Amino acid sequence: MPFKLAITSMSLGRCYAGHSFESKLDAAHKFGYQGIELFHEDLADVADQLSSEAFSPSGPSEAAQLLAARHILQMCKARSIEIVCLQPFAHYEGLLDRAHHERRLEQLVFWIQLAHTLETDLIQIPASFLPADQVSGDPELIVSDLRKVADMGLAASPPIRFAYESLCWSTHVDLWETCWSVVQRVDRPNFGMCLDTFNIAGRIYADPATRSGCTANADAAVRESLARLVSQVDVRKVFYVQVVDAERLRAPLVPGHEYYVAEQPARMSWSRNCRLFYGEKERGAYLPVKEIARAFFHGLGFQGWVSLELFNRRMNDEGADVPYELARRGALSWSKLVRDMRFEAPEPPALISASL
Repeated sequence: MPFKLAITSMSLGRCYAGHSFESKLDAAHKFGYQGIELFHEDLADVADQLSSEAFSPSGPSEAAQLLAARHILQMCKARSIEIVCLQPFAHYEGLLDRAHHERRLEQLVFWIQLAHTLETDLIQIPASFLPADQVSGDPELIVSDLRKVADMGLAASPPIRFAYESLCWSTHVDLWETCWSVVQRVDRPNFGMCLDTFNIAGRIYADPATRSGCTANADAAVRESLARLVSQVDVRKVFYVQVVDAERLRAPLVPGHEYYVAEQPARMSWSRNCRLFYGEKERGAYLPVKEIARAFFHGLGFQGWVSLELFNRRMNDEGADVPYELARRGALSWSKLVRDMRFEAPEPPALISASL
């Protein structure tokens, strides 16, 4: 199968909005998703529900998390849903506090155990977006740190792969070009990248803090970046891709805006509230996602997992209809992508007959 459709578990509604993990899996199954990117926050929520442990601010114990991982795996298998990856192993590379770096490596040992329990071979690492006084931009240190995780993954049985991803608000690695350079320099067979339409466009095309919503020379920047992507990236190092869009804001995301958070970059606040599925023009989607997706699928020739990683304020709403609404919207977006990219891929079930 050249393409398999997945969705991030958080994309069907955040766990603290009252949407159970089971309800989200049911929605994913109903609308034909074949896999999920499992958010660790969802795993921790299931662990809290299953465990009789007293609440701890540091989260559920390792024993409780392993119990949750086994439970999640069985729930997924019952619905013929694969766990594409466990994510995000965040804020690791380039830490200036090297004692904290060592603690993160200890945590990674357990994440590898979780991945094995979940029967996935992939852990996703987003490029750090810690404040600049906590994380180094030294490429030598970043590469050295990420080689350590890659080597730990190679030594595991079975081996674990890592997908590194540049976020459009990451502190130092905020472009796919920088991410690709790191992947090349790490130079391990189990270390690759995740390419995301939102994070590419969100950095070089969009600027939610401006009235236009765009960067200067946005269209030219996208054309030039995609030409480099197609000519430089080895598709074998692209472990999976994410395809989503985002809405153009009516007003700049600056102090006074309803989504403004002083401690967050504007692009991060925008990402948390305003992502949209592919093709949702009626909701204000405006990024050049079709062009970026064409570079992924026709330029690079990518085949494999295509994930819909949505973050949107709708996810915070209560109500049993939320996971089903979002799952249906994602499935509709996949149908649009299949048509636009001229894939040979099956239509998701339940789109026509389902009522929310």
